[in-house]
Amino acid sequence: MSEINWDELKAAAIKAMQSSYSPYSHFPVGAAALVDDGRIVSGCNVENASYGVGLCAECGLVSNLAMTGGGKLVAFYCVDGAENILMPCGRCRQLLFEFSQEGMLLQTTSGIKTIEEVLPDAFGPRDLETGFNAQERN
Repeated sequence: MSEINWDELKAAAIKAMQSSYSPYSHFPVGAAALVDDGRIVSGCNVENASYGVGLCAECGLVSNLAMTGGGKLVAFYCVDGAENILMPCGRCRQLLFEFSQEGMLLQTTSGIKTIEEVLPDAFGPRDLETGFNAQERN
């Protein structure tokens, strides 16, 4: 994988944010990520009158990833309506972790960090490979 073009990721996140459906919070969010095959996937937040069923931009991004062939996320960028960097919430960090390659990089409010730094001691697919399912195979 070549050098990460953070400007390109930011531009994709801004473009996604511009499609946000956020009539209740008035807080549009866009996210973009680089996939291990070189594609860029993106997503925006989609709110709902029943507030609890709204979708974060990261949900749309992961759906886009699955729809366009899967793969592992390599780098991630998220912005608000003013194009400022946003840090994913805990739920979204877990969602991103599920689809990340080990060491995925995130642009954060305090600089570039790995997914393991922003979600330490996370539980994910790699744990299942060595846990219960591995015992069943024996």
